[in-house]
Formats: sequence, structure tokens, C-alpha cells
Amino acid sequence: MADQSSLKGAVKRAFDDVAGNYASSAVHRGGPELDALLARAALRGEERVLDAGCGPGHTALALAPTAGSVVGVDLSPSMLEQARRLAGEREAANASFEEGDVESLHFADGSFDLVTSRYSAHHYPHPERALAEFHRVLRPGGRLLLVDTVSPEDPGLDTFINMIEWLRDHSHIRDHRGSEWLTMLEGAGFRGRLEAEFRLDLDFESWVDRIGTPSAGREALRFVRERASREARETFRLDPATGSFALFVHLYEADR
Repeated sequence: MADQSSLKGAVKRAFDDVAGNYASSAVHRGGPELDALLARAALRGEERVLDAGCGPGHTALALAPTAGSVVGVDLSPSMLEQARRLAGEREAANASFEEGDVESLHFADGSFDLVTSRYSAHHYPHPERALAEFHRVLRPGGRLLLVDTVSPEDPGLDTFINMIEWLRDHSHIRDHRGSEWLTMLEGAGFRGRLEAEFRLDLDFESWVDRIGTPSAGREALRFVRERASREARETFRLDPATGSFALFVHLYEADR
């Protein structure tokens, strides 16, 4: 099994090469789950916010207009370059972006009022460590808002969707089950709850183009989808002909 440094290196390499695709991605620029996150954040203008695994900065920049300050952290320098570019275009002077590892943050204890993580946690090799770090850098009474794709509780469907995700992108670690997230949040010291559920509809071609899946991976994905069980096709709204499908997305709110 690959060690932690090699897994994080794979994440960094994968996203350095395609950062521009994610900066322009409609899936990442917005959506009902981002709207729900902003509503739950309910910022008043003075809060210190950390956006963990910020990518090209879409979530951080959506929070910036109503925050005191927002810091985005990501492993990928190219993603951070895109985030800084977008921040300049939007004149978001209170948003800054730094290279860093969410499992080993350099910020002092109690530095933030709110931590957010959106569509990045399935790349964390050790999500328990990341959650412990989020808990540490939050002030007492601070909150975590986490949005990510999740797998069904059924073991077979869990295996199917994580295989699909990995064939598309080898930096993918795991779409966790909802029960796993609640257990991990509690283990990190949070009082966590599932706040909202969504379905994320994905077009196959744009999905694989965004991360730059090589031809062998695309062929493997086509092979798997054409032979998917009826239960998998129904659960994920999978079209065997086009490859379009829908993932499950959860928004968790957790109190420090």
C-alpha cells in the first residue's frame, strides 16, 4: 500500500495539471450544496474562516463577502494560483491562499470561528487527522461545515462507486459512508449532524475531461458501467449508454 506522502504527492500532481479546469468547472463554482453551506455559515462580517482543501477558491470566495477574513489552504500550488487569480478578479482583499496540508495545519489553536471543506475530503488519506486539526484550530464554540460526496451504506454499492471514482482519478481515496462521517466527527471531539442531502448529476465526458483521465481509465469506466448491476444503475441513475450518473452529497455541520 502507498504511504501517506506518496498519496498526497499523487493528489498534488493530479490537480496541478488540471487546475484551470476546476477554476472554470460549473460543478465547483456553485450549486445547491454551496448555497446551503453559505446559509448555514450565516456570517456576520467579523468571522475568521478557514477553507480546507480550497482548490481554486470557489468556496472561500463565496464566503469572503460576509466574512472578516478567509484563508484557503491546499496542497496544489497551481490550484492556489487559480484561487489568487479569481480573488483578484473579484477584488476579494480579505481572502488569502496558502499551500498546506489539512492533516497538519500550521495555524495556532483556536485561530478560526468557522472551518469549511467542500468536495475535498475524499482525497484525505487520514480524514480523522484532518478533523482533529479542524477541531484544534477552531475556537471553543466554533463550527465545521463539511460537504462531500458519500457512498451508500450498502457494502456492494459502496465498493462500486469508489471503484468508479478511483478509475477516473487515482488520487481519490474514498467516498465515506454517512455513518462513517458521523463516527469520525464524534471521534474528533465534534458534535456533528447531517444537515442536508443532495444529488450531484454528472456528465461522463466532462467529468473525465476535468481531471484528465487517460484513455485506459476511460475504457475501464465504460466496461464497468456497461456491466453494472440493476441496483447500481438505479441507485446512481447510471445511463449505460452515455455514462451520466448521480452521486450522493452530504452537508455536515459540527460544533466545537
